[in-house]
Amino acid sequence: MTPPPARHAHRPPVSAWRRGAKLLAIGVIVAVVAAVAVGGFYALSLTQTLKEAAVPLKDTPSAPPALSTYDEPFAVLVVGTDECDDVVSSAFGERCTDPENAGTRNDVNMLVHVSANPRRVSVVSFPRDLQVEIPECTSEDGTVFPGAWKASINTAYEAGGLSCVADTVSQLSGQSIPFAAKVSFGNVVNITDAIGGVEVCIGGDGIDDPDAGISWEAGPRTVQGFDALAFLRTRKGIGDQSDIARIGNQQQYLSRLMTKLRSDEVLSNPGTLLNLASTAVRNIQPSESLADPVRIAQLAYTLKDVPFDDITFVQMPVLDDPDNSNHVIPDEYSAGILWQALNDNAPLVVTGDAGRGVVADPSAPSPEPSAPAPDENTPTPDADTTPAPSATPGTVELPENINGSKAGQATCSAGLG
Repeated sequence: MTPPPARHAHRPPVSAWRRGAKLLAIGVIVAVVAAVAVGGFYALSLTQTLKEAAVPLKDTPSAPPALSTYDEPFAVLVVGTDECDDVVSSAFGERCTDPENAGTRNDVNMLVHVSANPRRVSVVSFPRDLQVEIPECTSEDGTVFPGAWKASINTAYEAGGLSCVADTVSQLSGQSIPFAAKVSFGNVVNITDAIGGVEVCIGGDGIDDPDAGISWEAGPRTVQGFDALAFLRTRKGIGDQSDIARIGNQQQYLSRLMTKLRSDEVLSNPGTLLNLASTAVRNIQPSESLADPVRIAQLAYTLKDVPFDDITFVQMPVLDDPDNSNHVIPDEYSAGILWQALNDNAPLVVTGDAGRGVVADPSAPSPEPSAPAPDENTPTPDADTTPAPSATPGTVELPENINGSKAGQATCSAGLG
């Protein structure tokens, strides 16, 4: 296979906006399914909008859409792109006027894996500078990209659109991907505004990130519009200032977004639901398999009762790239454990940190002790004859270099004021 287009290699360092262009794209899918599941078939009037933007995938659903649960395991790929659309171009300045920064890249890539019997949801995030093999891809205009044996995963969209990103992630993970959706900067702004913003937690010393255009004190903060986008793209204001830290921060946002979507504040407000459904449908590019309100309602019905403790956010395990210190490569051993656990529908135990960009929420109540403390006069059992219990039988303890958290685990941004 040939390497990526030469123009990538000769571009000067990209702007801070492109480096920071990280979207919490999975929120789009959560918004769509939550709205349609409760709002009925209002989205039917938007079917044509969905179909006009839809793209084909190699993996197609085996069963037709139906008003029932989706009985098989499935995966949804959610892609966030960095194009300068009308909503954000005026705010991005040089990012949207410099021809050297032309092109669209998939700076956020999240694979949502949903198991069956029982239902579990695992959201796997891939760092944008992860070096992968990009297969041969054909774009919507018929242009054929010959493939690249090693390239940043965020060049796959430029190589061949949403279907090329799906092929790349499927090849990397070994997972079938029957559903996919893409959103841009402006799409995220619109969708966040449709639900009145999301309350996030700023920890540490607050967030001071001139590149993102924010200087916020520690504490709870409701973000929407460009503030939401700034929160999702901040890197220099959190953790170790890395792209990996930013992923942890985005997963905090997603967890809190899901909590709001499933709250009475949204579910009991028909106006909010209709606005959310309309906005979400108009702000995504779906795969052909998602361009059907009946299918969206089916997936929503399937997901609506999954407990937060069975929703796990993790990051693709990586190693430093020996050829470039600014890149990472897959940790195939640790990733193999993760993919096998998903295939086996095993409950996941995250043994690593929640993520470099987050800390525990100090306002969250402490968990109840699982057993009373032993009386000091009670003899200690012999450790050789009474081994300490480990994880629940059937669970898989993920390697420590797989960072992540449960949806019900309260975290805050590890702010650097």
